[in-house]
Formats: sequence, structure tokens, C-alpha cells
Amino acid sequence: MDLLHKARQRGLTPANVLAWASLELMRVWGQWWGTARLRCKARLLGVELGKDVRAHGPVGLLRWPGGRICIGSGVSLISSWRRATAASLKAPVRLRVFGPGASIEIGEGAQLSGVSITARSTAIQIGRQVLLAPNCVIVDSDFHAHWPPEARIHTPGYEHDAPVSIGDHAWIGMDCIILKGVRIGEGAIVGAGSVVTRDVPPRCLAAGNPARVIRCLEPEGSAETATAQYRRSSSPASSSTA
Repeated sequence: MDLLHKARQRGLTPANVLAWASLELMRVWGQWWGTARLRCKARLLGVELGKDVRAHGPVGLLRWPGGRICIGSGVSLISSWRRATAASLKAPVRLRVFGPGASIEIGEGAQLSGVSITARSTAIQIGRQVLLAPNCVIVDSDFHAHWPPEARIHTPGYEHDAPVSIGDHAWIGMDCIILKGVRIGEGAIVGAGSVVTRDVPPRCLAAGNPARVIRCLEPEGSAETATAQYRRSSSPASSSTA
């Protein structure tokens, strides 16, 4: 009776017990079933999976022959509203490569929630421990040529595709769109709802449509200096002399 009294004092009511049990059941069952389906699908489609990859809910995979999808160890793929913490999910996680040279590589320990990543002809690289919040979209292509307008339907414009990379420990807020050719530096943060069309330097905060660097996250740094240094390091001249 003394134990029961202490439990009640701490809020361990029948309703609380049932609430906790239902949460645990959804978490354990959803993760087990989602991971089992992911592993079967990955084996059938030739997708590379590291150790301890977890999936909660269905994961959409599409790999063109000759393309590559690699999911690193400890990656978490969240496709169910039951597991998503901050927001509902518009769709399950979706990883697609559409060409023989296209690739998607997700680093160890990254977490994706309802994210869509599509590599048409180049590479999209997600670093280690990257957080991709609900409903983000990442693409390496416009999927149609810009001009002339009457040719858009049947002109793919492959020559304009460009790779995308997101550095280790970056955090991309919910509902962000990351477009072709963008590099996001290590430890950077992109605010929710942003459309990223230009590079984001390491350890900087960027937000807006189009996204711009707001401030440097390091106390002694400045956004202007970090942006200038990052642009110089990614210029063709610097890469050719490296």
C-alpha cells in the first residue's frame, strides 16, 4: 500500500500508465516494422545500409540502375507523425536517384523527418549528425530547362544540374528547400521555411526566401567575414590550386 501511495503521489494514475504504454507501443512497434521494411526494400533495390539504421514508418526508395544510395550507420528516418516531435509530416522520407551517375550519401547519425531528396544526375551529400527537420526538400536540378519557355516540357537541361552538400552537424529547419549547387557548411543552421539558393558558411545562421546569412554562431566571428572566406574557398581558382 505504501508503494501504491507513492506512485499516486508521483502522478502514476491509470490514465498516465495507459498514455505511457501507448507511446511506447507506437514507438517500439513503428520502429521495428519500419526498419524491417526498409532493410528488405534496400536489399532488393541495391541500396547500401550501415549498421543500426532505424526507420519509423515507410521509406520511399528509387534507385536508377547505376545510381547509388548510401545510408550511413545510426541514421534515423522518420516517416510517421507518431514519431515526429515538432510537426506533422506531409509525406514519408523519400530518397530518389534518376541517373546512372547520380548519388545520395547520408552520413552517420543523421536524422531525417519526412524529407525528400532527389539527385537527378549529380551527387547530394548529407554529413554526419545532420538534422533535417520535417518536410524539407533537397534537389540537384531544376528538372526543366529555363529557356525558351515553349521547350521546357521536353528539354531536361541536364547541363545545369549541380551537386549539393551539407556539412557535419548542420541543422536544417522544417519546410526548407535547398536548391541545386548549394553548399552548407559544418555546424550551420538554416531557419525554418527558408529557400536556400546560395552557399551557407560553416557555423553561421541563415534564413529567409531567398536565404541570407544573418549572423555567425561563433562569438568572435562575423557573418560578412565568414561568407567572404567561404566564397573564396569554394571558387574555381582556389580549388584548382589546392
